[in-house]
Amino acid sequence: MRSNRSLAIATAIVFGISTIFPVVASLLRDASSLPRIVGVMDGVLAFVLVVMAMVLWVRTQGKVTRESEDTAYRAYRVLIHAIILLLLVFFLFGDRIAWNIGLVGLAWRAWLLFYTLPAWYAALNQPGWA
Repeated sequence: MRSNRSLAIATAIVFGISTIFPVVASLLRDASSLPRIVGVMDGVLAFVLVVMAMVLWVRTQGKVTRESEDTAYRAYRVLIHAIILLLLVFFLFGDRIAWNIGLVGLAWRAWLLFYTLPAWYAALNQPGWA
């Protein structure tokens, strides 16, 4: 199914764009100075991301291969280093970052990524789906 591959690519793009919102907001001195529309856009985009990820996950149930699981595991082994990187950023620049804004947004996005990563790889790499 070509649509699963397209959905996987679109979900990755929306994930990347959605992740920009909490990062930028946490780097600003006063996130409340942002126009209200930015917060609305963040919320809408976050909702769309969750829906897209869950649709992708549902569509790939029973189609996630061992190869997709292995690839996701290798990605986890790399992505988990982000925790150490965030700790380093905290120690070096912690007083300049609004962690109460950025950490929540990054945490649930990381959970969503880890939860759906095998499905994402399955949609991209399933034989006959390309």
